[in-house]
Amino acid sequence: MSKSVAMLLIITLVFSFGINSVFAATNENMPFDIDAKSAILIDSDTGTLLYEKNIHEKLPPASVTKVMTLYLVLEAVDGGKIKLSDIVQVSEHASSMGGSQVYLAPGEEMSVEDLIKAVAVSSANDAAVALAEYIAGSEQLFVDMMNDRMQKFGLNDTHFVNATGLPDDNHYTSVYDIAFVSMKLIEDHPSVFKYSSIWMDTLRDGKFGLANTNKLIRSYGADGLKTGSTDKAKFCLSATKKVDGTRLIAVLFGAPNSKVRFNEAAKLLDYGFANYETYNLYKKNEIIGKVAVDKGNIDLYSAKAPDDISILIKKGEEDNITKSLQLVPKIKAPVKTGYVVGNITVKDGDNVIKKIPIKLDRDIPKASIMDLIKKIYRSSLDF
Repeated sequence: MSKSVAMLLIITLVFSFGINSVFAATNENMPFDIDAKSAILIDSDTGTLLYEKNIHEKLPPASVTKVMTLYLVLEAVDGGKIKLSDIVQVSEHASSMGGSQVYLAPGEEMSVEDLIKAVAVSSANDAAVALAEYIAGSEQLFVDMMNDRMQKFGLNDTHFVNATGLPDDNHYTSVYDIAFVSMKLIEDHPSVFKYSSIWMDTLRDGKFGLANTNKLIRSYGADGLKTGSTDKAKFCLSATKKVDGTRLIAVLFGAPNSKVRFNEAAKLLDYGFANYETYNLYKKNEIIGKVAVDKGNIDLYSAKAPDDISILIKKGEEDNITKSLQLVPKIKAPVKTGYVVGNITVKDGDNVIKKIPIKLDRDIPKASIMDLIKKIYRSSLDF
């Protein structure tokens, strides 16, 4: 396997832990140009960077802003703060939003789920603000939440002014930051696909039609995430698709027109799927080895993979990837959850790509008198 592939795998570690760093790849190394001001292609599961063009340039994102809006809305749903069945009363402020909308009237009532659908499918600004106000009390307080979360993610290219992406000179972000938030949205709140993959639907008991602004849903088999366009931002997109276990995310800002936006995003995704694949190493909670326990309430501890562990590699180059497990021969009880009992080492040839610690997933208490009696009894049955 080439050194470039090894570098990709190392980059995976940097990106997946959310460190806002400069990647090793450069525009000069890219195999083609994208007709947009900036663009990025990443693997959603590992964060591996596959293509970059001006990835930290601060630009207006238009309604791609709503990737962050949807993140906080679905976080509120999944965390139990709000329910999909909750009824939201639309404010005068939310109703006044221009641009893409579902024409909410002041005082109109709509469920949280239908408002999410309006945002994800039709990019409705009025619905986005109605949700923002319902969660935070005002759009400004919600925007404060958006900016605070970006800082907590370690993303430094972004400053949001509203929850919609409507034009404002102080509202900007980068394709890097949006790619990261898109990755987190998919990872933390996969229910987004219930809405972002809809091609056509209705609201208001079938009286109001919705059509997805993301044409790649119908023409390309994509299942998300968000489009955006204004006169200043031009045409923007965060697009994602999954093929044979590999999910990629393409983000681009500043395409000259809508057709180019979708064609260039498809070109990025085609490039990724043609050249790379996910190489699965372990499944989450897969038993990978045993550790002897001295003076514990159990004699053997079954060590497990802490998560699904995979890497992205160039197609056909998996033969050089090796994995090895190193476990301590014995641990002495009592020991607490999180105690490191070994690690998994992944190599590309002689180069270490990943080292994953293996930790206890539960406490192992010292054996009680009753535990010792049971052990003696079981031992007697072996004779």
